[in-house]
Amino acid sequence: MSRSEGSRSEGSRAEGSRAEGSLSGASLFDALGGRLGSGDGPVAFGGSLGPGELLAAYRRGLFPLPAADVYASAYSEALYGDAVEAGEVALLPGGADPYALAWWSPDPRPVIVPDGVRLGRRLERRLRNRSSWWTSADRAFGQVLAACAEGRQPVWLTEELAAALMKLHGLGVAHSGEVWEGEELIGGVFGVVVGPVLSLDSMFHRRPDAARVAVADLGARFGAAGGRLLDAQWDGPHVRSLGAEPMARSRYLAELSGEGDREDADRGAGGVGALDGSPLPAARLGRGPVRPADPSTLTDLG
Repeated sequence: MSRSEGSRSEGSRAEGSRAEGSLSGASLFDALGGRLGSGDGPVAFGGSLGPGELLAAYRRGLFPLPAADVYASAYSEALYGDAVEAGEVALLPGGADPYALAWWSPDPRPVIVPDGVRLGRRLERRLRNRSSWWTSADRAFGQVLAACAEGRQPVWLTEELAAALMKLHGLGVAHSGEVWEGEELIGGVFGVVVGPVLSLDSMFHRRPDAARVAVADLGARFGAAGGRLLDAQWDGPHVRSLGAEPMARSRYLAELSGEGDREDADRGAGGVGALDGSPLPAARLGRGPVRPADPSTLTDLG
């Protein structure tokens, strides 16, 4: 299990601000200024994947995509080398092979309101009527990370990136949502909180629809803590099926900084408090009456 095994996670916007202040790397992206490219290619190559650099990137609307191997790095250089030479894509200092690490900021950005994750009527009915699944947050961050990396091709969740994410989890800004069947972890999702936005990096399932339930559950918890948006990062049919809608990058960046809601911005913490990680029945995510909680299952997960 990960460090956060209590019933409440310790993440908040305030902790994230302290984390960035206490880690090096925030200046790595200063050279970009407001240049984020067209949105359909990488913004930059190079840099490093320390926790400070990673958090600074998320705060600027960027996320990393490490190359799986030297062949993938060489392909990136062949594909984008001319754009780098022309100054259209930045080359950041750090790293022996700059093309081994790309930074992206798609435009538009697919986003979901926290309570707007679409489960579908059939899944809602199954959860409501006969599901024995239970959910939690931040109880098994390391396991979720490992499961998201398992068997994925091309490999993007490298050991270096996983180590940085584990450190951000320790600082309370990276979070996981878990779905359990008894004591077996059957689905999960993880992401990084920046202000009022939870940027979702990856998900996995070991039962049909378990990943979808994990997103809905973590979204509900984030919304209850005051979160405003779930960022699905890459647009596509799957995230659209979850309820994602495209948002112009300029507006997304305003939401990221808290400027999307003046009242939240005035509070200075993005309106986001601690995430409740308590074990809860997945049945609550279905519409209509929810079965009573099974105390023995809750005890097993505690």
